[in-house]
Amino acid sequence: MYLGAALAVGLFVDLSPSAVAALRLFGAAAVLLAWRRPGREAWRRRRLGLALAFGLATALMNLAFYEAIARLPLGTAVAIEFVGPVVVAALTSRTRRDWVALGLAAVGVLLIADVRWADSPLGVLFALAAAALWAAYIVLGKRVAAGGSGLDDLAVGFVLASVVLAPLAFTAGAVLTSPRLLLLGVGVGVLSSVVPYALDQVVLRRVGRARFAVLLALLPVTAAVVGLAALGQLPTWVEAAGIVAVIAGVALRSRDSEEPDSAVEAPPGG
Repeated sequence: MYLGAALAVGLFVDLSPSAVAALRLFGAAAVLLAWRRPGREAWRRRRLGLALAFGLATALMNLAFYEAIARLPLGTAVAIEFVGPVVVAALTSRTRRDWVALGLAAVGVLLIADVRWADSPLGVLFALAAAALWAAYIVLGKRVAAGGSGLDDLAVGFVLASVVLAPLAFTAGAVLTSPRLLLLGVGVGVLSSVVPYALDQVVLRRVGRARFAVLLALLPVTAAVVGLAALGQLPTWVEAAGIVAVIAGVALRSRDSEEPDSAVEAPPGG
């Protein structure tokens, strides 16, 4: 995901964040549609509404995140965005151990990035919007996964979201004359959407939302590693301490047994 984000930051020189988000969405939709080839059942009304909501939440989350990282450092935007998964995990937690794990993860995220609220109020607002949409992605993604055809519904959702957000294509006019930009945009879609979201559907069928939300705490750790390798951003000792805290929170939450899908809402009509 963050290899794709690093690639997207490089594209901001030639394209607007919304144009890069559009390329990511359209590229991911095309790849998923060619790969999955959803059958007629996936396009019927019973599943279509949930797929559309899931696709739109995902696409708008990506758009808000790109607008945020165009104005804020990657680590700072990720730290703010992580408010979404933390809230989901907190609302679905039941034991003291859960809260301790969440506390460790939250402290770790705050240590990893120095959230400078005064740097860019608009960037912070975009990051907070991405956080809210990330929470929606987790809740809707779990319902899609519980239906048993998560990858097909993911493909349908991305196609529908591409239709709704088609006007964003007008902001990516430069792509029409640059095969390089088109190829890089599709690459962002594959790296940042197809691979991680497909894996999310596999994981979401096996774990509850609380554990999944805490597992997402590994993303700031990944961002720190990618920042070091791809962008030359060396973590400070405070950030290193944050990484340790995040890993400790994930390990603590993941050791206990997780209720399968008993606490998960049934998908519409099923």
